[in-house]
Amino acid sequence: MRILAVIPCYNEEKNIVKTVENIKKEKIDYVVINDGSKDKSLEVLKNNKINHINLNNNVGIGGVMQTGYKYALHNNYDIVVQFDGDGQHDASYINKITKPIIEKKANLVIGSRFVGEESEFKSTKMRRLGINLLSLLLRLMTKREIKDMTSGFRAADKSVIKIFAEKYPYEYPEPVTNLALAKSNCKILEIPVRMKEREHGKSSISKLKSIYYMVNVILLFFIVLISKGDDFNA
Repeated sequence: MRILAVIPCYNEEKNIVKTVENIKKEKIDYVVINDGSKDKSLEVLKNNKINHINLNNNVGIGGVMQTGYKYALHNNYDIVVQFDGDGQHDASYINKITKPIIEKKANLVIGSRFVGEESEFKSTKMRRLGINLLSLLLRLMTKREIKDMTSGFRAADKSVIKIFAEKYPYEYPEPVTNLALAKSNCKILEIPVRMKEREHGKSSISKLKSIYYMVNVILLFFIVLISKGDDFNA
């Protein structure tokens, strides 16, 4: 099967080369989507001859990932692996999260911090509280369980690639798409993975932004719940 790692990049000049080098060790294809970075990320990508798509304006993670899924669909990839450019994801787990798709056991596989004991890094206390709340809401709404609702380390098969290439939420994409797919007959698995704290730079999500994030995601959850099928842009 042809596997593509889609790597979002926004101001990751200090992280992106190492991230790509780790992906290359797994013998799969990759594409970096530069989301209008304001630092030297684009220069680093060009100087290191890293396969990339450059977006002149910052469109956010949803627009970036949809670009990657469109690229995968156009180039006939069988599996897309979402892989952060900040060094938090461990490329050695790519085989583990793609295996259930190759074996036809899942359509979407989520690399999870909260299944098993692989990951010592679990995120901040505030974010863990929010993730637990989203997981509870998903269980109440769909009777299905996903423990790591905000994990950006995911693998998607061709059926999900097609859906995400056509429509993908521009905000809060992981929890919203998890809910939308959980409503359908999509087979979703969580696989324990190890995640690390980012090596350089810092997250843009403050405590205030975390609260804002949670309120908006919860509102979107109810919109998705009453929408039809996988219409997460309702």
